[in-house]
Amino acid sequence: MDNTKTRREAAALVIVVFLLGVLLGGVANHVWGERVWGNQQPNPKAYRPKNQVVADFTRELVLSPDQQQKLSAIIDDTRAQWSALYAPLEPEHEKIRQDSRAKIRALLTSDQQAKFDAFMQRLDEQRKQDEKQGH
Repeated sequence: MDNTKTRREAAALVIVVFLLGVLLGGVANHVWGERVWGNQQPNPKAYRPKNQVVADFTRELVLSPDQQQKLSAIIDDTRAQWSALYAPLEPEHEKIRQDSRAKIRALLTSDQQAKFDAFMQRLDEQRKQDEKQGH
């Protein structure tokens, strides 16, 4: 009888420790997300759609149609300047991306490498779509 009671207590202790681990992990993830991910600088290429920016300004400032057109032109010009600023860095950025991918591939098994390559291809396609929509 003592053996059964001891087993139940041990099982209950394991469950409590597991639940505390889940709880602590969730809290730690939330804190980490707030402090680290929440403070990341936005990607300069990750523009909000121009029509959304114009709509926000129009709503907040009650812009006339003429002001909306001029704001739209300013946004286009600003984005063109940003693109020109970052364009010279793009080859170096791509080299860093490819170097890091090569390092990651080196530590994967052949099965993982195939999955990694497919995953990176999907990410590249998504990035190209995002760039087309943002510019």
